Amino acid sequence: MTTEIYLDGNATTTVLPAAIDAAIDAMGRRFGNPSSTHATGLQAKAMLDRTRACAARLLGIGAGRLMFNSGATEGIQTSVLSALVALRDRKARGEAVGDLLVYGATEHKAVPESLAHWNRLLGLNLTLHKLPVDGDGAHDLAHLCHVAGSAALICTMAANNETGVVSDLAGIEAVIRETGTAAYWLVDCVQALGKLSLELAATRIDYAPFSGHKLYAPKGVGMLYVRAGAPFTPLIMGGGQESGQRSGTENMAGIAALGVVLAALERGDTFRTHDELWGFRARLADSLRAALPGVVFNNPFDKALPTTLNFSVPGLSSRELMDVFDAAQVRVSAGSACSSAKAAPSYVLDAMGVPLWRSAGAIRMSFGPLADEATISAACARIERCGAALRAACLIPSERAAVPHDGLLQLGVEGACCWLVLDAASGSCVVIDPLSEMTARIASYVRCQNYRVLAVAGTSAGAGRQPLIEALGGHYVAGPVDEYGWPAAARSVALANGAAATAIGIGAQTLAGMPAGADASRAYLLGTVEGDRLPASAVRFAFSAGPLDESARVVAGPQTLLCPTRDDHNQFCASMSQHPPATLTAEAQRAPADMQLDSAELDEFLRAHPEALLIDVREPYEFAATAEPGPGGRAARSVPLSQIAGQAAEWLRGEQRPLVFFCRSGNRSMKATQCLRRLGHQQSYSLSGGLALAA
Repeated sequence: MTTEIYLDGNATTTVLPAAIDAAIDAMGRRFGNPSSTHATGLQAKAMLDRTRACAARLLGIGAGRLMFNSGATEGIQTSVLSALVALRDRKARGEAVGDLLVYGATEHKAVPESLAHWNRLLGLNLTLHKLPVDGDGAHDLAHLCHVAGSAALICTMAANNETGVVSDLAGIEAVIRETGTAAYWLVDCVQALGKLSLELAATRIDYAPFSGHKLYAPKGVGMLYVRAGAPFTPLIMGGGQESGQRSGTENMAGIAALGVVLAALERGDTFRTHDELWGFRARLADSLRAALPGVVFNNPFDKALPTTLNFSVPGLSSRELMDVFDAAQVRVSAGSACSSAKAAPSYVLDAMGVPLWRSAGAIRMSFGPLADEATISAACARIERCGAALRAACLIPSERAAVPHDGLLQLGVEGACCWLVLDAASGSCVVIDPLSEMTARIASYVRCQNYRVLAVAGTSAGAGRQPLIEALGGHYVAGPVDEYGWPAAARSVALANGAAATAIGIGAQTLAGMPAGADASRAYLLGTVEGDRLPASAVRFAFSAGPLDESARVVAGPQTLLCPTRDDHNQFCASMSQHPPATLTAEAQRAPADMQLDSAELDEFLRAHPEALLIDVREPYEFAATAEPGPGGRAARSVPLSQIAGQAAEWLRGEQRPLVFFCRSGNRSMKATQCLRRLGHQQSYSLSGGLALAA
């Protein structure tokens, strides 16, 4: 099995083996409660004290407080609560306090969400104020100087989690001191531990939260520094643990593991030097430049942690980049792990003012200070593999024409979709209902595979086809066309109902443009002509803006698949014998258990059905980037979800072999399974959890 290369260190890290041993020891031999006064408890307490003392030395806390907690989010909550309670008390005493809660525009969402939450619950009615950043992600110190006198709390971060940009903490502190503001100062130090030198007591910082899992300790353990004299209100009250600062029995396994990491950091014999880390990042950047033409780095390397790269590639979405890297088992991230499920541009990059295509298509590649030469070398090789896969799929420029694809290709944007009818043998294609958002993608695809575009046709007259025609240049060979974009020189064929239609040949097949219907829309039929006739039984596909009306349905047979140019529910296509798609909506969204097989059930199923086909519905570039495309190393056939409609017609013919679809996570394979089940292929299944859970 191909080894995973983990390059998402800013989200979390592996746990240091010695830290795992320490956690096991704390759960086993040294299981005592540090609040107990017997020998077992005292042993646990000694370990707790050693870890705290080590952290105090590393962070230079002086007379400040340092408490253990569950991590940075709890630390941020505690800090904000402490500051806002103090502000409320000061206001109650008649003291003048600022009315702004200032936070960096690129701050982790935990900060503004916490500010809004406690501001509302405490009834302070202060104003949240976003501190802008420049194009490099640095805080606007002039703006901070302008608002500092009105600030009640200032929240910044030591280093950004998405870009790795290091904040000018000295500059921020200078503004705070020069303006004489009485605002409290919270600095999120999550990405700083082990990467930046910190002497907290020597600064004006009031609160500094940390998370262990960002530096090879387990999840669920962290620390909070509070400056001596800074106000403090416990978030959790109870048994008085952590000197009354944070009640609840301490997470001794987590603290023991964190202690090992901190001790290694203090010794300086475990983690890579900054120079080594700078070198690793430079090699990764060089590989990205070679593999992905036009790649743009969104973070200034000279102002960012040496362990973070943030980049975008022209013409590629973050989803496509994520998928190809994941297929090659290189784990990267689209922005923050806390918000990666949201298909939205990065608010961090938006705040920096980068163009939307970069913000929406950004990838974060990050590694920890334990990274080694072998991992970086392997990562560079896989990056090159990903670039080759994307070139073969015509998603990035290539010096050589790719092997032409065949069949139908569906491209969609928010429910609207267009269709490409492709014939590899003749090197020709037709585009039906092109989408403006897909103009560059379609043109690049056509040029890469050197297609002749016989028509750019629409289901309605006067639709915006001209931008694509211009982008295609010499690849567009249609000649004079009518108001639907249909070639004027198309020959006449007779349909099953006796009506005449005009048709063009695409290789061995014929695409016929039907006469416009009562709603002035036009449908297209793809099939094989017999002489000058296109029998209903020979029509394989019908392309339409919606369900065909009864008069039009007679020109196609029950085996014809309807390919709509509106597909809000991922149905891809429908059988002409089915009800209109609107009736199928509820069914399309259901996922019965009998449609899914987990990895254990798959083994049993394939033993019982050796004739079954394994179908990889990931995109071609994912298939090409994968060392072992099938689950468990089994042979699999690549039929991307975007081409499932064209292949479905073949699977529905004759004796139906069992089909098992799979993808990365099980989402796309379930859509393919539902499509085939609706079309009548009941021996269709989805691999539950996809390759992610089959590994």
